[in-house]
Amino acid sequence: MNVATAAPERPVIATRHPLQRGGAWAVAVLAGRARPDEVTVTDLDTVAAEIVEDVVAAATAAKDTAAYDWWKVLFALYPNSKATHSKRPKESTVLRPDIALLFRPDREPETEPVQAAATLRPCTFCGTGTTVVWTKSTLPLYDTDRALNTLPPGVPGWPVCRGCRVAMWALPYGAWLTAGSATVLTCENEDAERDFVAQNVLRARRVTHLGFERMPAGTRSELVAVRALRAVRDGDFAASTLWSFKNDNQEPWLRVTRTRRAVPAFLARVDGNAVLRRGWRLLEIGLTRVDRTGQLVARGPDEAARLLFEAEDGRSRSFLGQVHELLSGSDRRWCAEDRAALTRLAFTYAEEILGMTPDLKPVATLIADWIEHGSGSPRGRFAEYRNAALNDYQLGVLLTQAQYRLMLDGRPAPSGPEDWSPLIQRRPRTWELRMLLSATVVQLLQERGVTVNDTPVDPEERQRTEALLEQSNHQRAEEYEDEEEEMGPA
Repeated sequence: MNVATAAPERPVIATRHPLQRGGAWAVAVLAGRARPDEVTVTDLDTVAAEIVEDVVAAATAAKDTAAYDWWKVLFALYPNSKATHSKRPKESTVLRPDIALLFRPDREPETEPVQAAATLRPCTFCGTGTTVVWTKSTLPLYDTDRALNTLPPGVPGWPVCRGCRVAMWALPYGAWLTAGSATVLTCENEDAERDFVAQNVLRARRVTHLGFERMPAGTRSELVAVRALRAVRDGDFAASTLWSFKNDNQEPWLRVTRTRRAVPAFLARVDGNAVLRRGWRLLEIGLTRVDRTGQLVARGPDEAARLLFEAEDGRSRSFLGQVHELLSGSDRRWCAEDRAALTRLAFTYAEEILGMTPDLKPVATLIADWIEHGSGSPRGRFAEYRNAALNDYQLGVLLTQAQYRLMLDGRPAPSGPEDWSPLIQRRPRTWELRMLLSATVVQLLQERGVTVNDTPVDPEERQRTEALLEQSNHQRAEEYEDEEEEMGPA
């Protein structure tokens, strides 16, 4: 078999496999290189030595120490390895040679069975020629103990070259970690990939020294990814994917969420417009949750970032749905400026992410006129609209009634069938259109001064909102300053 061996000047190749790619970027960041293909053999030796020392320290640490938390990370990714096995040596001098053996250069016959050492195979990930084969004990998210004979007959394992072996164990440094799972990012923009890894390398180094309990409350993986996407130059289009997994012995799992390609452009537009920035921070404030004791349950910035990611199983929350709930909910009173900012944010999301540029003003005006001038109280009519707002049939009935009422009262009906049609059909995007319509109606009512609730905006609540907005601005600036100072050139 004619298999190419790795060129000495390019020992690490970032492939399209998400775990190997995340590890390759981690090697580059740990080595202080801009890209994986700039990593040298000397760099690889240095990174491998660092990994060995961290693994040995974690594997031999006492359970009540901070270093043991890194062992929990390793156990979640490599549960059958020599570093995590229950019968592993507890002396570092005994364990270190076994761990170092994982990352040795290829072609050392004295450390391989004769048959394996004589066979050069293409690396499973990058195709580089290698004599080393690995099994599920050292590769994350492959088989479980319940899966037997998954390899073809006569195949001892998956060939893995040295660069990919180091990358696969550098993976946790570049991933967003919990004690039981890891999350990596792949993106069409390499700057975003590197930025995501650089943020996580800093956090991983803290975990190895402090453990999880002594770490300050961290951000979720989605927020780390959104920060990386904000770094995409000029808001270019770039799709990204978060791969969250646990390599459990019995029940390994993988969860995949994705952003649309226009998310960086949307974020750039938000960052460049004062009204949209205000809308985004109001969204973060609205999504913040505390329990009865005042303890923080959900951080608004994390929850807002999660809305930009869509799960493969379709169970993710809708961005427009969350804005709709904030605007139509009864638990918060928004002033006209805040409502306009949230509405503008919703329409910008629809335009940039979903490619929707609807003209909802005619239908919104019809409903607002009916609420303002129809029979009964505006509060009662608004409640009727709120109940029908997201249902195609009920919305159609309400529009019909509103048009009849206005015509009988001698008022103009400012919309027709062509305006109604997209809103009352069961087709893709009609649900989003109805939510945008709701936001437009509420904004029109507020602009007209139509009162649909008995409780006006509380001045004290208004002051609290402004204080939270100011606090959000300072916190964001401090976070980026801290990251730049601590990460340095990485």
